Amino acid sequence: MTPGINAAKKAKISHNIHEYSHDSASESYGLEAAEKLGIAQERVFKTLVVSLEGKELAVGVIPVACKLSMKQIAKSASAKKAKMAEPAEVERSTGYILGGVSPLGQKKRLKTFIDISAQQYETVFVSAGRRGLEIELSPNDLVKLTNAKFAEITA
Repeated sequence: MTPGINAAKKAKISHNIHEYSHDSASESYGLEAAEKLGIAQERVFKTLVVSLEGKELAVGVIPVACKLSMKQIAKSASAKKAKMAEPAEVERSTGYILGGVSPLGQKKRLKTFIDISAQQYETVFVSAGRRGLEIELSPNDLVKLTNAKFAEITA
C-alpha cells in the first residue's frame, strides 16, 4: 500500500488499482502506463511539481502526452513565474521518487492544479505512488482528495 492508495481508502473514494511491469529503460513513465494498461493517453495524467517564484511548490496534473505551461500554472497559482522544481526538492516534499509521484498522499500538501481536460472523463489514471502502479478515480474525487482546482495548464 502507498500513501496515495491509503488516502483514497481512508476517504472512502471509489477507485481501482492497476499494476503493470515497469521497464526501467522507458523514457516516459506516463506513456508507458497508458501503453501497458491499454488506456488512451488522454486519460493517463502525470504529476509535475513546480517552484513558484522560488518560494513555494505547486503540483500540476496533466495528460501524459501534454506539456505543462509554466505561464498557465503560474497564473493559476497567482504567481509571476514557475519553473520545474529540483528533483531532490520534489522527493523531499512529496515523499515519492520521480516517476512515481502521486498527487495523492503527499508528505506536504501542495497547491494542486488539474488540467481541465480531466473533466471530460468519467475516470482518470494517476500514479498511485510508485512506478508501475496507477490509481483510477473520478476527476472530481481527485479534486476532493487533493484540494485541487481545475485549470487550463497545458501548453
